[in-house]
Amino acid sequence: MALLRFARRSFSLLWRLLDGGRRLAVNLLFLALIIFIGVSIFGGGIKKLGDKTALILDLRGNVVEQQTGSARELLMSEAEGERKDYTQLRDVITVLEAAAKDPKISSIVLLLDDMQNAGLPMLREIAIHLDHAKASGKHIVAWGSGYNQKQYYLAAHADEIYLHPMGLVGMEGFGGYRNYYRDALDKLGITVNLMRVGTYKSFAEPFIANGPSDAASEAESTLYNGLWSTYMKDVEQARKLAAGSITRSIDALPDQVKEVKGDFAQLALKNKFVDGVKTRDELRQLMFTYSARDEQTRSFRQINYEDYLARIKPVINPYGNAVGVIVAEGEVSDGIAPPGAIGGLSTANLIRKAREDEQIKAVVLRINSPGGSAFGSELIRRELEITRSAGKPVVVSMGDVAASGGYWMSMSADEVFADPATVTGSIGVFALLPTAEKAMDKIGVHSAGTTTTWLRGGYDPTRAIDPRFAELVQQSVNHIYADFTTRAAAARKTTPEKIDAVAQGRVWTGQQAKERGLVDTLGSYSDAIKSAADRAKIADSYTVSYVETEPTGIDRFFRFFDTSSLAQTLAQRFNIALLPTGIPPQAVKDMTHDMRWLSDMTDRNKSFSVVTHCMCDVP
Repeated sequence: MALLRFARRSFSLLWRLLDGGRRLAVNLLFLALIIFIGVSIFGGGIKKLGDKTALILDLRGNVVEQQTGSARELLMSEAEGERKDYTQLRDVITVLEAAAKDPKISSIVLLLDDMQNAGLPMLREIAIHLDHAKASGKHIVAWGSGYNQKQYYLAAHADEIYLHPMGLVGMEGFGGYRNYYRDALDKLGITVNLMRVGTYKSFAEPFIANGPSDAASEAESTLYNGLWSTYMKDVEQARKLAAGSITRSIDALPDQVKEVKGDFAQLALKNKFVDGVKTRDELRQLMFTYSARDEQTRSFRQINYEDYLARIKPVINPYGNAVGVIVAEGEVSDGIAPPGAIGGLSTANLIRKAREDEQIKAVVLRINSPGGSAFGSELIRRELEITRSAGKPVVVSMGDVAASGGYWMSMSADEVFADPATVTGSIGVFALLPTAEKAMDKIGVHSAGTTTTWLRGGYDPTRAIDPRFAELVQQSVNHIYADFTTRAAAARKTTPEKIDAVAQGRVWTGQQAKERGLVDTLGSYSDAIKSAADRAKIADSYTVSYVETEPTGIDRFFRFFDTSSLAQTLAQRFNIALLPTGIPPQAVKDMTHDMRWLSDMTDRNKSFSVVTHCMCDVP
């Protein structure tokens, strides 16, 4: 017994030592973090900017509305020396607005080689602020080893554009191809049961057909031609090119390439898409014209984008008036979602938080979403409705895409803003119920059992769907579509019949949506914020406050890997079957993603999911 008591005391002492050591380590780490933040904010070590400094706007990764991942994850990544692989739109706007007013900044250098994906509305938003900086006297120079279509859109707003001698300017137009799986799913023994409302609701077509329907082709043609028209008009105006120059250049490309003997840089110069051909060291020499010499580096005086952003101190409003901005980016789910995705519950909670904040006088919902859960979208719409009823103005700002569930969320706003190139509309509803009874037969597995009612086995992914259950789902889809169009009619002050005529799952550009009464105003993100301030009567003095919360992503992480056997079968069968064929990895990735999306529809925790989603990839 004495030995046992000694062992217990020893273990207890060891445990207290371990626990105390852990607490000490955590506290020391926290103290170091506080010191680091204090030095960053108040640190007198920040070097003052000299006169004639060039701002290096080196945009990296995807341009997004909101960062993904928690603050802890971002801090750890930076501590390990990893650079962010995205750029927040709000940060670019903040930097350009500050630089336009900063007498120390004489010029801006656009370096876009590492910029990846960005929708046309986001590009137009950045371009607006580049033009403002130019108007304030900042000379803008763009240089690239090559420009893709999105990079070139921003470069076109520079005073001078330069291209590496081995580079090219790639403008291809909008549109593209997607995979259709009908034959492949038949071979796997997978039956896809589709219930939908909307002639143009084409999201599920890849799973039930081998090509697009005529209605889908018609809608996509209208959409992409509208976006391409906006792109060409903007670029030609920015570069002072004759209308139609881009179209003529693309049409004549094979002959033009022969004339310049395959020198695409010279071709870009000949077509006046660039002002010159320069290497990076030649760009450096050019910048001495617009910036002072830095004697320490022997280069031109400069500050990079991230360092300049870190120097900008938050504006403190002595009157305490704020426009609260909630970002709704990504696909819509029902519950809690981390930044970069939309949870009906979590986003509704943020709206409630803004409503209950006395300093926030108006709310802007910034939407960049193709939709998803109809229920999650309704939770958000309802919370906005309550906010309006409480007396706070609500303004919606549509980004790259605000379609299906993204449009649903907008239906309780005082004013809806869209960019002319926003992808919106897609007012339609569907449910997708895959079953694998044929696949089970192929491998000799048979499903049987006993249920107390027919409804218990109405939908089982291993068995053929009961026609009575399919009818129940179709009736639910019909009801939700009627609810969608009725709410849209009330919001747009028209009739459900008129909404139905422009709905049916059809997707529109912001310009086309304005012409059809689906949005109120064509304008920028900044315009929407100003409108909210005007409506709240705080336009003379206000700040912009982003209403965000620290996400709890661990549950989402585990749910992601908790896939059904059908999910694993679909994804793995496609992955394993495709990889040895020599099909490019990106194509394999796209197909595997589609199969995982389809398999998510077999969630056994729900009878079925009614979805309002737009398969409208932003070009």
